[in-house]
Amino acid sequence: MKKDLKICLVGSSGGHLTHLYMLKPFWKNKKRFWVTFDKEDARSLLEGEKMYPCYYPTNRSLKALIKNTDLIISSGAAVAVPFFYLGKIMGAKLIYIEVFDRIDKPTMTGKMVYPIVDRFIVQWEEQKKVYPKAINLGSIF
Repeated sequence: MKKDLKICLVGSSGGHLTHLYMLKPFWKNKKRFWVTFDKEDARSLLEGEKMYPCYYPTNRSLKALIKNTDLIISSGAAVAVPFFYLGKIMGAKLIYIEVFDRIDKPTMTGKMVYPIVDRFIVQWEEQKKVYPKAINLGSIF
């Protein structure tokens, strides 16, 4: 893996953002930036972090995806979709983590990004019936 990896962590505020924040052991020593909705919970959680706010509709936020990003990680929701597709075009690696509370049904975001991601992570073995090429890493909670 590239030593000076630049990571974009993109997700809706609330549970999706919390989900990504729980990956801190992975991203804490890497160059990174966040894309999320400009809400109190996000500002509080990401205090001191480089954050680009996104707005409804999320396609207005595509400028926040800086050139030369190596890796984009998301657990949704819809805000992830335009960043993943543009990131794919720009050559970034894509990792999507399907949410914990969907065991046997896909999310809309999961369905939309599954065909293009480099790694699709699930947290339940049952989710592999929905996403056969997924990797089950178990719960991150």
